[in-house]
Amino acid sequence: MTQAVVIDKTEDQQTVTLRDVSAADLPEGNVLVDVAYSTLNYKDALAITGASPVVRSFPMVPGIDFAGVVRDSSHADFKAGDKVILNGWGVGEKHWGGLSGQARVSGDWLIPQPAGMTARQAMVIGTAGYTAMLCVLALEEHGVTPDSGEIVVTGAAGGVGSVATMLLAAKGFQVAAVTGRASEADYLKSLGASSIIDREELSGKPRPLAKERWAGAVDVAGSVVLANVIASMKYGGCVAACGLAAGMDLPTSVAPFILRGVTLAGVDSVMAAKAKRIAAYDRLVSDLDLSKLDAIATELALEDVIETAPKFLSGAVRGRIVVPVNPSLDA
Repeated sequence: MTQAVVIDKTEDQQTVTLRDVSAADLPEGNVLVDVAYSTLNYKDALAITGASPVVRSFPMVPGIDFAGVVRDSSHADFKAGDKVILNGWGVGEKHWGGLSGQARVSGDWLIPQPAGMTARQAMVIGTAGYTAMLCVLALEEHGVTPDSGEIVVTGAAGGVGSVATMLLAAKGFQVAAVTGRASEADYLKSLGASSIIDREELSGKPRPLAKERWAGAVDVAGSVVLANVIASMKYGGCVAACGLAAGMDLPTSVAPFILRGVTLAGVDSVMAAKAKRIAAYDRLVSDLDLSKLDAIATELALEDVIETAPKFLSGAVRGRIVVPVNPSLDA
C-alpha cells in the first residue's frame, strides 16, 4: 500500500482525500515507478479544487509531473532501477498522476533523468521550468538574441516565469518581469530581472499597436495581458505563449502581425515529442545554475497538498512547490 491524493466525484459532489492505494488500484501501464518527488502546479490546483473541469475521469490522482525510480518495466527503453522523469501526457487529468507513492504509466511518456540532475532538482524545475525552457528555445529558433532587445516575462513570480527569468538572465538577456505583487520585486531581481513591471500596465484595453518595447516575450497569462504584450513588440519580435492564467480569449488585431512581422509562437509542453523533451532537459542542465534552484522552491508534504491547492488560484504562490513523496530514493 502507498498513500495518494485521490479526487472522486459522486453526482455533482467532488471529494479529495489522502488515502491508501495498492499497486492493484493503479491504472494500466508498462512501467511501474516509485515516485521520489512530485509537485503542485496550477493545473493540479484546478483539479483538486474543482475550479475547472480538468479531470476527465474519476477517481483521479492529480500530479502532472514526477521524478522517480523504475520498480518494474516491460518497456524496451527502461529497466528496474532507472531514474526517470514524466511531464504532461494527460497525467493527473486522464491518467493517474504523481501525487502518489507509486505511478504506473506508459514508458513512452518517460524520459531518463539527466546526468548531473537530482530528482528533487528535476521537480523544482518541473513542468513549469521545462515549459519555460521550451519558450526560450522558441525565441532562439526565431533568432531572438540578447542584442535584439529586452524580453518581457509575464507572471514572472510564478513557476514558469521564475525559471524563464533565470534562464534568460543567465544567457545575457535583459528581462522585464511582470508581476501583480510589488512585494516580489526583490525576489525577481535576485533571479536576474533587470526591471519590474506592474501587471496593471498590461491590464487595460489593448490598442491595435502600441510603442515598440520588447524583442521577445514569454507569456503565461493570455487574454488582455497577452494582447497588450503583442501590441508592444518590436518589429520582427516573437512571443512564446504557454498559458492562460488571465483567460483563454485574445482581444487583439492582425496589426502587429502584418505591420511589424510579429510572431506568436504557441508552446505546448503536454504532448511535446520525446526528443524535444530530452533536448529541453539537457539545456536546463547546462544553462541553469542548479545550485540556485532552492531560491525558487518550497517543499510541501503530501498530506498538506489538498489545503494548499486553493492558494494557487488566489495568486499567492511564489516559484515552485515541490512535494517529497519518497525522497530517500533520490540518492
